[in-house]
Amino acid sequence: MTLLVVGLSHKSAPVGTLERAALGHDDLDKLRRDVFGAEHVSGTFIVSTCNRVEIYAEVDKFHGALSALSDLLARHSGIALADLTPHLYVHYEDRAVQYLLDVTCGLESMVIGESQILGQVRHALGAAREQETLGRELAGLGALALRTGKRAHAETGIDRAGANLVSVGIGLAAAQLPAARPPAADAPLDGRRVLVVGAGSMSALAATTASRMGAAAIVVANRTPERAGRLAAALGGEAAGLDGLPEAMQAADLVISCTGAAGVMITRAALIEVMARRGGAPLVLLDLALPRDVEPGAAALAGISLIDLDAIGASAGSGPGAGPGGVSGEDVAAVRAIVAEEFAARASAARAASVTPTVVALRAKAAQVVDAELARLSGRLSGLDDHALGEIGYTVRRVVDKLLHAPTVRMKELASGPGGDGYAAALRVLFDLDPKAIEAVIRADVDVDREAPE
Repeated sequence: MTLLVVGLSHKSAPVGTLERAALGHDDLDKLRRDVFGAEHVSGTFIVSTCNRVEIYAEVDKFHGALSALSDLLARHSGIALADLTPHLYVHYEDRAVQYLLDVTCGLESMVIGESQILGQVRHALGAAREQETLGRELAGLGALALRTGKRAHAETGIDRAGANLVSVGIGLAAAQLPAARPPAADAPLDGRRVLVVGAGSMSALAATTASRMGAAAIVVANRTPERAGRLAAALGGEAAGLDGLPEAMQAADLVISCTGAAGVMITRAALIEVMARRGGAPLVLLDLALPRDVEPGAAALAGISLIDLDAIGASAGSGPGAGPGGVSGEDVAAVRAIVAEEFAARASAARAASVTPTVVALRAKAAQVVDAELARLSGRLSGLDDHALGEIGYTVRRVVDKLLHAPTVRMKELASGPGGDGYAAALRVLFDLDPKAIEAVIRADVDVDREAPE
């Protein structure tokens, strides 16, 4: 079994394609179940954010699994496979493991180093575990990715320098707001009225960030007023229902929308009416949703400044040191060093574990030889009592164990390095081990893994 990644992101596809590929909660559950039920797949989890949709799967055949996953992604997104394929990327085996670590550390994000992806990967793993699609090996890889991500943010400056998507978006929006005086660097929304449309996790992050950036008033509008009320109350703001959205936009300086709804939430026609009531006062819209909440044609209206994921991506760039996040090359290099260290440690442990069946088979063969010789010897020493025979047996087994201990321990140490397979092969040849005995140990381990509870 090995890891296969099939997906698309802001690096491989335009926002329009990502918008079409975006999956709601129920659709994501269905895709996860279908992937888990596909031929050649024994475990899966799916990372779905505003910037990426990626299927991580444990598979036993590359081509068969790749075809199945691509077909499922096309079917569930509603995009023809021929149109989707040019935007898909594929990672396999070690490259897939390293890619997962890169993603979790924020190295593949639109804003390099943003920390939100760490929680999104954790959520994806939790959803798969709840739906019982994760499997033991993928669970281990997920734990490795989360540990690597935590190290990246705790041990390097990327957490301080790499602003998240929301921070970058609000920073761009603040720059579009007319001001009588230049805003303070740490309070670009000083004195501004901010409307947040939606009350989910992204909206909560947006509202909190806006408050931290100095917003004078925050209004949260949501389909469910109770959820809007809880978020607004936590920030000392006000809540509104979606039926009051036009009035709330009329009073706002900045509108941040991130509902994740299936259709457009803020139409061009509605904005025409809002702008007429505002008497020409400019309005800045920040659309963080995928699919988009704001009708794209709204950007052409007089007085409207629209910032969407395309604009954020263009500003943030994709390389070290680019964009408002100010990520330094040193920070990125430090994170890559952590990724390399964790990846190498996993590879070393896997190589060491790969020789375990050979060691087990060797010790089993030695035990069989000892038992056979003791049985032969017991017939010739029939005059000895059971205690004496027991002491002889104990001594012979201790001698054999001591003789095997140093070579097997040393072999495990050597096997953890590059080319370690050669040591296991040498052991098999030197002691004439039966390959079927080694396979039996491997099958037994697999059966235990399958039966063990998560």
